[in-house]
Amino acid sequence: MLPRLSLACLIGVSLAGLYPVTDGFAADRPTLHEVLASLSTERMMADIAELSGPQFNGRQAGTDDDYRSALWISRRFTSSGLTLASLPDRFPMEVDQPPMTGFMADRITAVTIGAHPILQIGRDSSLRATRVHHDFLPILDAPAADVQGPVVFVGYGMPEDYTAVDVHNCIVLFLRGKPDHSSHTLSHADKVRLARGHGAVGYLTATGPILKSYEVRRGITGSPSAFYGQLPQADSIPGAWISTALAEELLAGRHASPAGALRDAQEQLNRSASSRSVRTDYFAALRWSSEAREGLLVNVLGLLPGTGPETIIVGAHRDHFGNTAGLLFPGADDNASGTAVMLEVARALTAVHWRPARTILFISFSAEERDLLGSRLYVSRPAVAPRETAAMINIDHAGVGSGRLTVGVTDMERTIAAEAGQHAGLGERVDLFGFFPGGDHVPFKEAGIPTVTVVSGGAHPHFHQPSDTVDTIDPEILQTVARYVLALVWQLAQS
Repeated sequence: MLPRLSLACLIGVSLAGLYPVTDGFAADRPTLHEVLASLSTERMMADIAELSGPQFNGRQAGTDDDYRSALWISRRFTSSGLTLASLPDRFPMEVDQPPMTGFMADRITAVTIGAHPILQIGRDSSLRATRVHHDFLPILDAPAADVQGPVVFVGYGMPEDYTAVDVHNCIVLFLRGKPDHSSHTLSHADKVRLARGHGAVGYLTATGPILKSYEVRRGITGSPSAFYGQLPQADSIPGAWISTALAEELLAGRHASPAGALRDAQEQLNRSASSRSVRTDYFAALRWSSEAREGLLVNVLGLLPGTGPETIIVGAHRDHFGNTAGLLFPGADDNASGTAVMLEVARALTAVHWRPARTILFISFSAEERDLLGSRLYVSRPAVAPRETAAMINIDHAGVGSGRLTVGVTDMERTIAAEAGQHAGLGERVDLFGFFPGGDHVPFKEAGIPTVTVVSGGAHPHFHQPSDTVDTIDPEILQTVARYVLALVWQLAQS
């Protein structure tokens, strides 16, 4: 752990010199209404179009594309009037790129799946090809694949699901998530380790036909999604996320209704711990190339100095899945939209020469899609001590949905989050919840820092899909999120 730096050390100059206090300052102080009125939907849409466009190639963490997006963010921070945090001792040594002011970086391995991945299935030696993206997607950090074997259904992939079947030299099929009756959760990586430990040579995973209420609310479908397994390639086996329809076909008997077989199995798995594992009538083959390269994970930090010792963090991840498996994942909603909101809020606050009571630290995180590695990096080596961090606001998926806001609050009075909605003129369009289990706010919550997560409510049908493009973004939703975040920052930073 590196020593914590004081705010003055981060900036490298006297705050008083940056923002001299004058007798007329109070009289010239802007109102929240004036700053809200300055938010530009057109500017945010332009930022989303640029970030999700071809020049950044999907912004996969650890690639040159994401590094260039970090440089772009740093230029946007400085042009808006933020001061880049000076963190040279947090930059790894002997890297190809020179240290940059405002960068907090670490090494990371980026994996690219070859352009023509293959998943074949069949009931005998005659296997038919399935369609990439429509029927399956390789797990995007999976090792190279050249395996074939019988398909064995192992329920949710829990330990008890292996008690009655032999999966040695087989390809296992397990459902995502966990059964309703279970209080124990296995991560995807845990399930893969378990399958490998029982001798499986590959795996398939799918969303079951029975969805949880959260999945329904988020618009989860039976389509395969881009996903990282979060296992080193040496410890993993090849795997793919398949569509619910394909999983139903694999589990169906020769004369069974395809939809009924998987639904019945999931219903019984949800009711009791008895195994529903079975060797199916099918064989499968997985074939693709996989290339791993070491690169940089880069967070970008910009400051709007305040008058007091405490800090508010406003964060949004900018990384996505890049160009892999022959598919480009633009990531317009996820999360060029949240990044654009953060940039516009920063611009609006600095444009009025506002000097808040609390410093505001804006952070563009990378590697959120890689198990929150960017936000975990920050929390492990914070620029501002946790005891001096009053709150962390996370913005994610800010451009698609129903027009309502979904706001998750931890370790903070919900009335504060509700009042921000009123100040922003959003009436009753803010839906308040507790802790959300995923997102860059999680490491901050674990460190004891109050968090607020802001997501546009309703379904996000292009979630982790190549179809997540700028033309799917709703400008009105974007403006709603920006107004709420600005009002919340204004409220918290003046406390």
